[in-house]
Amino acid sequence: MKKIFYLSILILAALFINNRVFAQGCIAIRSTGGATEMHHDGEVDSAKWEMNVNNRYYRSYKHFVGTAEQKQRQTLGNEVINHGYTMDLALTRVLNQRWSLLIDVPVISNARSSMYEHANTRHTTHSFGLGDVRFSVYRWMIDPKKATKGNVQLGLGIKLPTGDYKYMDRFHQADGTTILGPVDQSIQLGDGGTGFTLEVNPHYNFNKTWGVYGNFYYLANPREQNGVSTARGGVPSAQTVAIESDVMSVPDQYLIRFGANASFNNLTTFLGFRDECIPVHDLIGGSQGFRRPGYILSVEPGITYKIKSVTLYAYVPVAFQRNRTQSVPDKNKTALTGVYAHGDAAFADYAINVGLTINF
Repeated sequence: MKKIFYLSILILAALFINNRVFAQGCIAIRSTGGATEMHHDGEVDSAKWEMNVNNRYYRSYKHFVGTAEQKQRQTLGNEVINHGYTMDLALTRVLNQRWSLLIDVPVISNARSSMYEHANTRHTTHSFGLGDVRFSVYRWMIDPKKATKGNVQLGLGIKLPTGDYKYMDRFHQADGTTILGPVDQSIQLGDGGTGFTLEVNPHYNFNKTWGVYGNFYYLANPREQNGVSTARGGVPSAQTVAIESDVMSVPDQYLIRFGANASFNNLTTFLGFRDECIPVHDLIGGSQGFRRPGYILSVEPGITYKIKSVTLYAYVPVAFQRNRTQSVPDKNKTALTGVYAHGDAAFADYAINVGLTINF
C-alpha cells in the first residue's frame, strides 16, 4: 500500500507539470511537462529509469473579459475556437533516493478557427511540431529514511526555445487571396525564450489510505519580446505599435496545485484544486509586448491504476473561474486614449489528461 501511495504521488506530480503547460485556450500556458515526484522513503535502492507519456486535449470557445463571460460571441457565431493537443514524453533518471534528472520533450498539434483573422469569414490555422524542451534536476530535501510520513522535493530546471515560436500559416483576405503570417500566440509551439524553472512539491501521508499533496511551479522568462509580429503577415497598425502590442511577449507562467488522495490496493483517487496563470508582469525583465494574461481556477479529480510496472491515469480539471486580466498593452492603450481598454480571451470548460508511467 505504501508503494502504491508513493507511486500515485509520482503520477500526480507528473501531471502537475504536464498540465501546467498547456494553454486553456487563448491564455498561452505552454507545455514543458515531466514527472517531478520520485520514489522516496527508501523505496529506490539503485539507479533506474521512468518514462511518462501524457496526452492532453482541450477545446476553448468561451470568451471572457475579466471574469465576465462574453456570451454574445457564441450567439453571433464569431467566437474563436481553439483545439489543443499535446503529447509530453518525459524521461527521468533516478540517481538515488534523493537525486534525479529529467528531460521532457513535448509534441504539439493545435488548430484555431476564427473569423476576425480572416476578413470575417471562418477559417482555420494550424501548428504542429516540437515544443520547448526542458531539463531539470530534483532533490528530496529531507533524508527519505527519516521522512516516514512526508517530504518536500525541490526542482530547478532550464527551458530551451526549441519550439517554433514563429510558426506560420495562411490567412484569408477580403479580396479572396491569402497571406502567409505567424499564427496566433495561443497556438505557437514555443515562446522564444530561455527560461528557468522552480518547483516545490511537498506531500504528507496520514496513514496507508489517506494523504495530501501540494505542487508549486514557476517559469521565469527573462526575455521580454521574441520579435514575432502580431499582424498575421500584414503591417502593424500605428496604434498597436504605440501601445507595444505589435510584437509577441515572452511571458512567465506558474501553477499551484493541492489536494487529497485515497489509495485502495492498486487504485488511487484524487481530488484537488488547480490555479494556472500567465501573470501580467514578469518576475525578471520587462513585460511589454502582446500577451493575454489571466488565470484558470479548476477543481481537479483524478484516478490512477497500477498494473505491475505500468501505471495508467486520467485527470480532468474542470474550470469554475476564468479571468482574462488587463495586459500591459491594455494599460498603455488606456493611458494613450483615456478610454479603459481590456482585451478578451477564449477559455475551455475542462481539459482531458490521460497517460501512463513505465518504470524500468
